[in-house]
Amino acid sequence: MKDYFDGYYFKAQSQEKTLAVIAAYHISNGKASCSVQLISDSGVWSAVYPGEKFHKARSGIGMRLCGSVFTEKGLRLDIDTEGLRVTGGLKFGSLSPIRYDIMGPFRFVPFMECRHTVVSMRHRVDGCIVINGEEYRFSDAVGYIEGDRGTSFPKVYSWTQCNFENGSLMLSVADIPIGSLHFTGLIGVIMRGENEKRIATYLGARAVKIKSGELVVKQGKTVFTAKLIEKRGRPLAAPVSGSMIRTIHESACCRAEYRLTENGIETFALDTDRASFEYEFPE
Repeated sequence: MKDYFDGYYFKAQSQEKTLAVIAAYHISNGKASCSVQLISDSGVWSAVYPGEKFHKARSGIGMRLCGSVFTEKGLRLDIDTEGLRVTGGLKFGSLSPIRYDIMGPFRFVPFMECRHTVVSMRHRVDGCIVINGEEYRFSDAVGYIEGDRGTSFPKVYSWTQCNFENGSLMLSVADIPIGSLHFTGLIGVIMRGENEKRIATYLGARAVKIKSGELVVKQGKTVFTAKLIEKRGRPLAAPVSGSMIRTIHESACCRAEYRLTENGIETFALDTDRASFEYEFPE
């Protein structure tokens, strides 16, 4: 078996709570395993199981990891390991997919180390998850779902996602190796109501600044800026050659600023303390 990972990121956010659940399957050196990671604004937890505890549906994102189930309609968690007891479930409303594959033509490029999927930019979430006795309750809350698969996360990258009134955004900027070549690739979507603004390398976008938690990308006469203001990073496991041995840090709920300028006019501005951010570029 080749080194490989396949995982999905489910985020639920209310005015009081933020919870992200990452379900993944991984193969490294011929050995398969699967895992569930949870990250909130107050902690991070994980459970790892043998590969035979993982089952995936033939289509869609349906997965079962031991006693936990993940689908497009919701998720149910039943985790009982040393030091961790998680129960409960979340129900999802109608998903909001983007118009076409976030990878664009790069989805046809072989041997890419990581391929990204945006399943839903915004949907309703209802339910309750209990982690070691603490309730994460969501009623008419907001959700987001994405996925990654391949062999490894990019060596250096940044990712951010944020829900806001009647909208949602995501941006990922990363070093992309293809054979002996490397380039800085980016993908991003700003969805406001029915309007979808896409920013991507395959549409001519490029990063003009990556420094001190600030990402500035330009696409023609469009400039989009995402800036991490206050880190609240917590450690998560990420794949290297299929094995979850790398430690990255995600701020599940933190302060950030976003700006969109089109033809010299600022068309979107958001200052928030509800952003999710990973910044894995060296300073």
